[in-house]
Amino acid sequence: MKKKGAISATTTAEPLPCPLCGIGDTAGTDAGWQFYACSRCGLVFRHPHDYPDAATEKAHYDLHENDPSDPGYLAFLRRCTEPLVAFLQLGEEGLDFGCGPGPAVDRLLPDQKVHRYDPFYFPDRKPLARRYDFLVCTETAEHFHDPAASWHRLFGLLRPGGRLAVMTRLLEDPAAVAGWWYSRDPTHVVFYREATFRWLAERFCARLDRPHRDVALFHR
Repeated sequence: MKKKGAISATTTAEPLPCPLCGIGDTAGTDAGWQFYACSRCGLVFRHPHDYPDAATEKAHYDLHENDPSDPGYLAFLRRCTEPLVAFLQLGEEGLDFGCGPGPAVDRLLPDQKVHRYDPFYFPDRKPLARRYDFLVCTETAEHFHDPAASWHRLFGLLRPGGRLAVMTRLLEDPAAVAGWWYSRDPTHVVFYREATFRWLAERFCARLDRPHRDVALFHR
């Protein structure tokens, strides 16, 4: 008997193009939880008809309590910023991509100049018109409605030799995605596996380091 919500190659769900690699074979689920897994890049994603609209997304994000003065929140973000610090020089410039309403990365990187961008809270697109020594993207990549375009933008924002630090929960078992607490957030629409990080590194000619289970550090 197939486990409820399991991703299986034998499914009645129609395969979909992978929104990251575009050409990988995907298998879907039934049982009301429509997730798909790509056999090429490893991405697991919701069916696009389950993606929230912008108003729903914003309303959900407004409920988050990410206080930049909260020691617990800062400790959470340090899992991503501390591995990056060792590679940065004094005064380098970076971008906190998807910083949310309470940006905190600049507090954790006081020796660097950190710019901010968020489509809902810091929507000025001027920071997207330049390049940076480093990018920090924490708990944002799982919200990408168009992951292929979003990852292309992230790597395109890096100067030669730049570094991209990404933090998102790693999905270990795609068969368990429907019951995973992280996938129950309606704004989380794409999920990454170890194979996905490796595919991204190869696709964008970057070296991949994995300083933490849920952190990927790319160096171009």
